[in-house]
Amino acid sequence: MDFSNLNDYDRKQMERLIEEKQMRDFMRMYSNLVDRCFDNCVNDFSTKTVTSKENTCVNRCVEKFMKLSERASARFAEQNAQLNQEMQQQQQQQRK
Repeated sequence: MDFSNLNDYDRKQMERLIEEKQMRDFMRMYSNLVDRCFDNCVNDFSTKTVTSKENTCVNRCVEKFMKLSERASARFAEQNAQLNQEMQQQQQQQRK
C-alpha cells in the first residue's frame, strides 16, 4: 500500500494498524491450525504423554497446513502482481 500522500503521524498510524491486523490474522491462523490438528490427531486421553501415532499425525498435519499456506500465499502474490500490472497499464492508457 502506498501511504506516501499521508503525513508522518497518519502513516505511522496506518502502519501500526496493518501490523496489528497481521498479528491478529497470524494468531487466528495458528489457533485454527492447533484446533484442526488436535481434533484430527489426539484422541487417546488415557495417558499424559502424546503417543508416537499422535505425534506423527500432528507433524503431518502441520506440514500439510504449512505447504497449503505457502501455496496459497504464492498464488495470492501472483494474482496481486498481475492485478498491479493491469492497473498500471490502465493508468498509462488513461494518460494518453
